[in-house]
Amino acid sequence: MVIANNPILKGFYPDPSICRKGDDFYLVCSSFVYAPGVPVFHTKDLAHFEQIGNILDRESQLPLSGDISRGIFAPTIREHNGIFYMITTNVSSGGNFIVTAKDPAGPWSEPYYLGEDEAPGIDPSLFFDDDGKCYYVGTRPNPEGVRYNGDWEIWVQELDLEQMKLVGSSMAIWKGALKDVIWPEGPHLYKKDGYYYLLHAEAGTSFEHAISVARSKELFKWFEGCPRNPIFTHRNLGKDYPVCNVGHADLVDDINGNWYMVMLASRPCKGKCSMGRETFLAKVIWEDGWPVVNPGVGRLTDEVEIDLPEYRFSKEITTKDKMTFEETVLDDRFVGIERRSEDFYSLTDNPGFLRLKLRPEAIENTGNPSYLGIRQKTHSFRASCGLKFTPAKDNECAGMVLFQNNENHLELLVVKKKDKLQFKVGPVIKGTKIRLATFDISSGDLEIILEAANQLANIYIKKNNEKILVAECIDLSPYTTEESGGFVGCTIGLYASSNGKASDNYCDYSYFTVEEV
Repeated sequence: MVIANNPILKGFYPDPSICRKGDDFYLVCSSFVYAPGVPVFHTKDLAHFEQIGNILDRESQLPLSGDISRGIFAPTIREHNGIFYMITTNVSSGGNFIVTAKDPAGPWSEPYYLGEDEAPGIDPSLFFDDDGKCYYVGTRPNPEGVRYNGDWEIWVQELDLEQMKLVGSSMAIWKGALKDVIWPEGPHLYKKDGYYYLLHAEAGTSFEHAISVARSKELFKWFEGCPRNPIFTHRNLGKDYPVCNVGHADLVDDINGNWYMVMLASRPCKGKCSMGRETFLAKVIWEDGWPVVNPGVGRLTDEVEIDLPEYRFSKEITTKDKMTFEETVLDDRFVGIERRSEDFYSLTDNPGFLRLKLRPEAIENTGNPSYLGIRQKTHSFRASCGLKFTPAKDNECAGMVLFQNNENHLELLVVKKKDKLQFKVGPVIKGTKIRLATFDISSGDLEIILEAANQLANIYIKKNNEKILVAECIDLSPYTTEESGGFVGCTIGLYASSNGKASDNYCDYSYFTVEEV
């Protein structure tokens, strides 16, 4: 027996999908416009996880552009006959596609695009039937005409695995559990005791989010809904409940025949979510041919008892991300915006340091700035970095950024203004830059520290072992989903820019740490 603590993946790891091969479980999540895309995790006990890579780890697999909440939506991972399949939607480019691998740690194939006319919509999933045939299940707009926003349906079609093409006719099998339902999405098919089961989310991905289920004896037939639909939601618990937005689930069984469900949910602080949607776990039993989630409780719990032996990893996912730069390969936890390329960073130019190259791209614009971030995992945390940086020209900058999106983020930067070297605290809110505080410094060798709790932050610099308060009680609510919009949570990371001008300059970082306090 082992105890899993919810959320099992903290930080913005939404739209979880999970599969099992033997006694190994593999889980993936959405990544949107962050690169590399689709982080993949491994666990043996559903309580402790290691990140074994990113499925979309090269630019040929991952053409990205635009708003941070576009890009890669809702991946599904499945295994069949020793091959792993990941199917997802790139809403920025190409639509729905599949990649394959013999090892979930990679390498994964180039994308097999299904065609936006042949496979419209989002949130595709794969189902392998008993006879070995593979079926695609996805969502699409109402083909008779969208009557209201979110008027979509769930449909199924056979997939030829040799050609990686849809064959035969498609058929709508379900619309959603409730009358005039909006956004039936995240569909997954399973087969159990002679029934095909369709698990899906509906009612949007915010407070009204819910999980419903339907079933049929035949795959190409209109499904019947569970009389208890929706089978799981937190929308009935009120907006002050500490976990909300529950939905978008996937089912998995263990080697002992026990069933579990992974799903997304959010943990607001003062009614607002900084980490976006995270991955949670619940127990499932079957009664009268239908799944029951967390029986006797009916809501997510802080702890889940797992009937499996404990299994730990040397590089386990925790709420402490401590990066030193002794390796020559960048840590899998680091993500860039649109691209993560050695065009803008190096671990070998100055061994023991991460070098970020100053480029014209600025983080307040859509595109690919010199930024490497990791996901914010808690509301109370301490982030710090050590840097060596000497601006050569005005407007050159480097430091640390708490990033929600291009128009809403908090900049903590070393800058040069009229031959003066300064440390600047600059919120960017709804596209407007605010100069909150500046502090004159004698050199660019210093530590930057952000200490956050309950949607407020204090900013410090540290020079010669002296910790200096630069700004206090900064409101972090502008960097929440409720105020910024979109589908992502915050990342916090390292940033450098020459702000529109060509530059050969760079910033060297000695360490970067984000930990729960």
